[in-house]
Amino acid sequence: MFYSIRHLTRFRYSAPVSESTMELRMQPRSEGLQRCLSFQVTITPRTRVQHYRDYLGNLVHHFDVPSAHRNLTIVAEATVDVAPPPALPERLGEDAWQKLDAQLASGDFWEMLTPSQFAHWSESMTGFAEELGLPAAAEARRHDPLRLVAETNSAIFGAIAYVPKSTRVDSPVDDALCKRQGVCQDYSHIMLALVRRMGIPCRYVSGYLFHKDGGQVRSTEGATHAWVEAYLPGIGWVGFDPTNNITAGENHVRTGVGRDYADVPPTRGVFKGEAASELTVAVRVSPSDKPPPPETEMASEDWSEVLHQNPSDSEREAAEQQQQ
Repeated sequence: MFYSIRHLTRFRYSAPVSESTMELRMQPRSEGLQRCLSFQVTITPRTRVQHYRDYLGNLVHHFDVPSAHRNLTIVAEATVDVAPPPALPERLGEDAWQKLDAQLASGDFWEMLTPSQFAHWSESMTGFAEELGLPAAAEARRHDPLRLVAETNSAIFGAIAYVPKSTRVDSPVDDALCKRQGVCQDYSHIMLALVRRMGIPCRYVSGYLFHKDGGQVRSTEGATHAWVEAYLPGIGWVGFDPTNNITAGENHVRTGVGRDYADVPPTRGVFKGEAASELTVAVRVSPSDKPPPPETEMASEDWSEVLHQNPSDSEREAAEQQQQ
């Protein structure tokens, strides 16, 4: 499936700020069944954009706006080809855990097995795992790894209600567990902690989800999406979307992978100035065989307001986009 993606981010400041410095993680990855055919990013006020690849293989664009400005607009546009993944087997072989142990011995997966900023163990997580009947590492080995991860995916889907804006971008996972409601990044962080505790490497995936006409998905249209990938012996990294109780397929477009959301926010930066900032985000994902809309900007009703900031210190973190 070919997609054209347009991701528009706008920061509005209550007073002129003297400088903005920002990193972007918006370019779709090219690996496996996904190919990024084209990508461009446009910044207003106009500035030079540079890029590098981080240690996880994500392409990071960064820029600095050194002059005074009251608005900062970022438009990222991409064309992507995503092929459907092959069907998964019902279960792995009896020697699956032994094969996994052999691969883990290299040490290449340790970061995706240990707690991270947003995906860590807590008393709330212990109670949640017991409530769902999910095993710890020793008991997990009595089960098939693939079926275990799939059952965890389904259990989280059934136990947490999808409620847009019920948590913030910096909310700890305990908030969603306490309320039994959250957004896709909460589902993903919960699953990361549970699967890693079983001894299976698991990583966070940031990207986009195409909404088919008439499709029933728990995801806010016009925003980014998040899911996880578990490493399974004999197969490799397999995507699971606990928000929707599905495996990731050709409707999922990957832009970044990491230990959790902290590694792959679409935008991260700082600005200098005494001002409040307002962040507005709009995302459009559409089959590329359809002509792009003629307008140069999305209509106002397509904007998805995500976060407001209050004034603070003269140099502070700029808002990060919350994934819904």
